Amino acid sequence: MLTKETISAFFRDKTSRPLHFKDIARLMELSKPETRALKRLLREMLGDGEIVLNRKGMYGPAEEMNMVTGYFEAHRDGYGFVVPEKPGERDFFIPPKATQGAMKGDRVMVRVENGKKREARIIRILERSFAKVLGTFDITKAGAFVKPKDRSVPFDLYVAPDDRGGAKNNDMVIAEIISFPTDKRPPAARIVRIVERPQDPAAEIELIIDEFSLPRRFPKAAVDAAKFLYARSGSEERRDRRKDMRDLPTVTIDGERAKDFDDAVSVERSGNSFRLWVHIADVGFYVPWGTPLDLEARERGTSVYFPDRVIPMLPRELSEDLCSLRPKVDRNAFTVEMEFDRSGKRLTSRFYPSLIRSDERMTYTSVRKILVDHDEQERTKYDYLTNDFMLMSDLCTILRSRRFERGSLDFDLPEPEVLLDLQGNPEAIIKSERNFAHMIIEEFMIAANEAVAEHIENLGVPCIYRIHEEPDPMKLEGVLRVVRQFARTGGKKLTAKGFADLLRSIKDTAHEEVINYIVLRSLKQARYSASNVGHFGLASESYTHFTSPIRRYPDLVVHRILREILTKKVISDQRRKELETILPDIAFSSSRRERLADDAENTVIRALRAWFMKDKVGDSFEGKIVGISPYGMKIRLNNWYVEGFLHVSYMTDDFYQYNDRTMRFYGRHTTRSFRIGQDITVRVDKVDLEEREIVFGL
Repeated sequence: MLTKETISAFFRDKTSRPLHFKDIARLMELSKPETRALKRLLREMLGDGEIVLNRKGMYGPAEEMNMVTGYFEAHRDGYGFVVPEKPGERDFFIPPKATQGAMKGDRVMVRVENGKKREARIIRILERSFAKVLGTFDITKAGAFVKPKDRSVPFDLYVAPDDRGGAKNNDMVIAEIISFPTDKRPPAARIVRIVERPQDPAAEIELIIDEFSLPRRFPKAAVDAAKFLYARSGSEERRDRRKDMRDLPTVTIDGERAKDFDDAVSVERSGNSFRLWVHIADVGFYVPWGTPLDLEARERGTSVYFPDRVIPMLPRELSEDLCSLRPKVDRNAFTVEMEFDRSGKRLTSRFYPSLIRSDERMTYTSVRKILVDHDEQERTKYDYLTNDFMLMSDLCTILRSRRFERGSLDFDLPEPEVLLDLQGNPEAIIKSERNFAHMIIEEFMIAANEAVAEHIENLGVPCIYRIHEEPDPMKLEGVLRVVRQFARTGGKKLTAKGFADLLRSIKDTAHEEVINYIVLRSLKQARYSASNVGHFGLASESYTHFTSPIRRYPDLVVHRILREILTKKVISDQRRKELETILPDIAFSSSRRERLADDAENTVIRALRAWFMKDKVGDSFEGKIVGISPYGMKIRLNNWYVEGFLHVSYMTDDFYQYNDRTMRFYGRHTTRSFRIGQDITVRVDKVDLEEREIVFGL
């Protein structure tokens, strides 16, 4: 039977040059029906970017014709970067004139034009990331256009008179793109909705949901499926052979506002070793492949978390009830049981479906009070679990120490937390607390993810891995330039392995947060891949995401693969090929949806910061320089976890010049200078709610 795999093998093993269609059919000795199938399969492979059709009508493998596929990261100044799908490759720079109208998140094919400078040109857009944009309707003499609010969209969209939908000049609208830009034709759109300009923070969040085309409701088929599962819960759900672990002391540990409990933990000491159970919500039991719930979860990719709401990957009947490991009720779980020696080395690991009953819904704050503050009231309240928490503390410390010894990076960067009043207005923006209880769950989840990844990989079964590639050597040089100003680097060059030593050397110093911030920005983003190249940040040779299937689709996929292994014992060659075919696409789309969710969450934080600061124009604050560029400085305030920008044009007490080598601003007529990490007093000169920006002045 003719398949994409046999065509790929033919190009790889039997050819050394591009071929015409007739030559491929002749050399493969195909029958007439197979020749018709060849035409269809080649068309699909062209669409997937696996092969290329050149101007002479000849086919060839993309990688052999200097082509690379990946996703496009757009910059507001018109240029962008393509992150290759193939792990281990560095990003390609795309000049403004070579983007072909690509938008952020688009899956593209590029032709490498300068391998040394990593410069490329987009020659084909394989898959668009979204079809709607939020923007301002602008009527000009040349016609009517929608100007996208997202500045990374590099074009305005023409709107024909019949497609204006009643919009008036300067209205804010949602426009559906009906034709994307080509060499011969500008992009066009039709207006599908006129939206109100936000008058309060809650309306702003609604606007951002529209801006990122996030789903507001589940399709009827998914809703009906969720209700059906919920209605029959308790009747058939335990027929799947499960290990009954309801007598094992078990707790969940989450934030105060959490409602979807993915994971629960149990721990025991056995002689000189520790036994750890990580119980994960068995979402795969309720959501099999190809069902309406599965298709919708795959489309969403991840849950999206805002300060005032969650846009879940699964309907709330599942995410907050049926699958959630709520306390005092029986729940289906997928358990990873591990044994560790006193040095933190994993001795054994087992995986099985289980039935658990969480004893308590603990919070990070409560566990911190027990373990760190030694709060008598909290210890008395949970006295029957105190020994378990002490064991968790001991095991966490051992695992954490072992992880750092192998070269894992230790970032401890605070995140902003927006506190809302009853009306939904931001009343404070603070640093979110990350205490020892967070570290316990973090270490246990890392251990479970590694155990699952290694088990599946050792069996040779295709899987989705969470990969983190080594940093670009050129970026390391830029990091070194800045870091030398704060810490001894122990040499002229900073190697990838030297990152961990550097971060350890500045632990608990005044410059720790700034250096962590600089180093983190130099690293590549972690992503999902069907090819395992390891996880640089964790110094892990094999890592996956298994522990959050309620809110991440790749975790759900890994659950299903592990269940197949446990159930069938042997995975057939046909099934392996099926997984090899579908997993790369799932990994790619999941990475893209994760980035979209991150962008949306960060945009909400930016917007709420602006709303919080809008009545503070003219006020002065103490802050710290956390970023610097030729255009100005990024400032973070001390008393509120708020960031804004101080443009060089607002530095009016002197003529300032930027030194690229030292990454500092120097006053031409004074001795005043500015560098990353420096304390500074700024005045709020402007708050732009439309652009969600805070502008500082000296």
